[in-house]
Amino acid sequence: MADYIKSPLNYTGGKYKLLPQILPLFPEKINTFWDMFGGGFNVGINVEANKIIYNELLPELVYMFRYFKYRGIDKLLYETDIVMKKFELNEKNKNGYLELRRDYNESEEPFVNFETELYVLICHSFCNQIRFNKKGQFNMPFGKRTFNEEMKKNFIRFVKELQRKNITFSLWSATELPILRFGKDDLFYCDPPYLNSTATYNEQGRWKDEDEIKLLKWLDELDNKGIKFALSNNLKYENPYLKQWITENEGRYKVHYLKADYGNCNYQKKDKSKDCEVLVVNY
Repeated sequence: MADYIKSPLNYTGGKYKLLPQILPLFPEKINTFWDMFGGGFNVGINVEANKIIYNELLPELVYMFRYFKYRGIDKLLYETDIVMKKFELNEKNKNGYLELRRDYNESEEPFVNFETELYVLICHSFCNQIRFNKKGQFNMPFGKRTFNEEMKKNFIRFVKELQRKNITFSLWSATELPILRFGKDDLFYCDPPYLNSTATYNEQGRWKDEDEIKLLKWLDELDNKGIKFALSNNLKYENPYLKQWITENEGRYKVHYLKADYGNCNYQKKDKSKDCEVLVVNY
């Protein structure tokens, strides 16, 4: 596997392991790359383009990555270290984790800053995952893990690449982004929450039927205007809209079936229990 940059977040649905299959399927020349559902940013951080836009509806992630980009790496490591020392964080101190979580959720003035506290929380949370409740509070339980040397190494590489590339940040809803002044060399990459999945990012029904329908129509609009898109999804979930859209656009869009955890797949197979990762493109 090529030496790809790995996100410092263990984001559910992250595409790091699929990068060797996904990246070669992108156009060779990309002017502006829109990572419309940025998440952990595994895809966008590894794309070569004149400009890369990290777009995400979860503002906490946008603010955190933007902070990483414009803060010196030494200062980031220092801030991470003092938060861990303040709350005596390690893979065993559950009380320290809960104290930090309480400080992040309830304090108007954080001990260091909200961005660093959130990252340290994620490093010590269950499976290093991210979840906010309806009140906007981070509520992942303690994970019996800590910011170890491997995580530090990934963090440093990621931040350096974030700072090296021409990356900007936005909070657009994908289907509300005006399709104006985009060129034929721009690429919109969409990796939305998978409809009817039970991942932490979708536990509160964040992605609904109407969202899926609007996204597919929006992709059709991009195609009508000659703008390139690539859509990641997984056909193992009950998603009649996606399957119908793929069928209706046979010959218009190309479906690449990727080798996920269980190997090759085809959505027409009888066995629907296996992972069926696909990348749908219009070029």
